Amino acid sequence: MIRIINQSHIPKCVSVIKRAFQTVADEFGFTPENAPRFTAFAMSEERLLWQFANEKRPMFAYFDGDKIVGYYSLTLPKDGVCELNNLAVLPEYRHNGIGKTLLLHAFDEARKMGCTQMKIGIVEENIVLRSWYESFGFVHTDTEKFDFFPFTCGYMEVKL
Repeated sequence: MIRIINQSHIPKCVSVIKRAFQTVADEFGFTPENAPRFTAFAMSEERLLWQFANEKRPMFAYFDGDKIVGYYSLTLPKDGVCELNNLAVLPEYRHNGIGKTLLLHAFDEARKMGCTQMKIGIVEENIVLRSWYESFGFVHTDTEKFDFFPFTCGYMEVKL
């Protein structure tokens, strides 16, 4: 079941995000030394709390009973465009449709907020993830290489 989170859920959501993104780090050889700003290493309770309290990001978690096993947030729309952030599912819960359920929920919530377009950023080299997003209508729009990442950032968007 997906529910909007409250401040007390922040520590568990941080854990889900870090564990989920760690599998990407492991697959592609990212470390705190070569990619300190990668989500698996940069996410913290302070950062997520700041996004929650100051940016007022809508944040949602997928619960298996009382346990948070998935997460995502949205940026508030600007000119009808919002961004999907940190869609994450614990590794042991993957391949059960939870990611799809979270993404479709994000589409619905974004539409309710007045979004007509959703953007995402991914590790460009993660072809499997890119293909997964494309299966939901996302279109690849751009790439950018930053000195502080050992990978290329890929950008995608979908009309809602």
